[in-house]
Amino acid sequence: MTDVAFGIDIGGSGIKGAPVDLATGKFTAERVRIPTPQPSTPKAVAKTIAKLLAQFGDDAKGLPIGITVPAVVINGVTVSAANIDKKWVNYPARDVISDLLGRPVTLLNDADAAGLAELHYGAAQGQQGLVIVTTLGTGIGSALIYNGVLVPNCELGHIEIDGFPAEKRAASRVRTDEDLSWGTYTKRLQRFYETLEFLFHPDLFVVGGGISRNSEKFLPYLTLTAPIVPAQLRNQAGIAGAARYAAEG
Repeated sequence: MTDVAFGIDIGGSGIKGAPVDLATGKFTAERVRIPTPQPSTPKAVAKTIAKLLAQFGDDAKGLPIGITVPAVVINGVTVSAANIDKKWVNYPARDVISDLLGRPVTLLNDADAAGLAELHYGAAQGQQGLVIVTTLGTGIGSALIYNGVLVPNCELGHIEIDGFPAEKRAASRVRTDEDLSWGTYTKRLQRFYETLEFLFHPDLFVVGGGISRNSEKFLPYLTLTAPIVPAQLRNQAGIAGAARYAAEG
């Protein structure tokens, strides 16, 4: 495996990228962020990625490139779209982006990238068995990792609990939109994580997303058999995980 790879994280409001030291997960140059184009069509996003890479000059040349997208990715095709233009649905994104950049890229779901980052550099480092990484944000992203191997595209935020998709009740955005107290929100998280534990019996839960900065307000109050811990990489997770995925692929 190469020593350095380039990671790019496509979000609803910004596209971020940096070269990553694969031994440590740390960036070898300062991260660059460019606003996500509107509309965020695949070709518009690809052109923005090209602009981002150009800012790194020789530092990006010859490096494997991994790109996260807020979508399910199957064989380089994005079969869904969340917080980006609906033209991504059933779109051959990997091939189109590769053609526009003139170099091969790898694509993966953004929560899967966060999961890989936490496995190799963060809260799940060295963990065997089943790890479930969840990202609490606008929705709920999830990654399943078994003995160090990613099981991709697991959309656990869509599991129906008490008649609702889980993310419609327990995403971080819901807490803000409904002005929930931490106590009320924690009860919703309890239902979500106890359901996941009943279905999957993981060895470890890792909770990411911006809300993990406030993990002391809810994690200690969850009653589960498996340990549940905050993510460590936070905003770096997508870039680091995408770079790792590109190098391994």
